[in-house]
Amino acid sequence: MAQVLAASAVTAALLAVPSAATADPGAPVVVAANALPVVIANLQAWVMGILAAIATLFLVLGGLFRATAGGDPAQVDKANGYFKNALTGYGLAVLAPILLEVVKGIVGG
Repeated sequence: MAQVLAASAVTAALLAVPSAATADPGAPVVVAANALPVVIANLQAWVMGILAAIATLFLVLGGLFRATAGGDPAQVDKANGYFKNALTGYGLAVLAPILLEVVKGIVGG
């Protein structure tokens, strides 16, 4: 208990004492942002990766439902729906670069 109180007292004392700022006001400010083409390229990679991952998940689930359907038409229809969603996801992943080029043209990058 005494150790906790001592540590708390030291922490409170250190926080109570103001410290001087060491920033140089004359130095130029450097912003760490990327240029617009770099941001769009990074966005393109992320979008394509996420869409491909989700489409792969739907493809695996569709295959799982198809394999375990056992002739049940409802399960087969459910599996076919997952296959259609996977196809849509892969199509969007392929079209992502084109859509991002349109966005780049609109934004002016």
